Amino acid sequence: MAARSLEIGSAGIRAARTIEILRTEQDLAQRELAERVTVLGHPMSNTMLSRIECTQRRCDVDDLVLIAEALRVSPLVLLQGPNPL
Repeated sequence: MAARSLEIGSAGIRAARTIEILRTEQDLAQRELAERVTVLGHPMSNTMLSRIECTQRRCDVDDLVLIAEALRVSPLVLLQGPNPL
């Protein structure tokens, strides 16, 4: 089986930027958002969240759904960006 590409596409980059924007708008530290995600049953460290926001780590579907829940938005908001056209 071929190795999976670790390159992050445009949707991943948009989601990462939107996570950071919404987190800062809600005045949450990365640690606080990571704790919220962990409480929802998906262990996440602030380092993992930082790497997602900096596009150094792919945000998988489970991450995306629970980060959205922790931010109290729809996962679509993360995919479309904070100001969809």
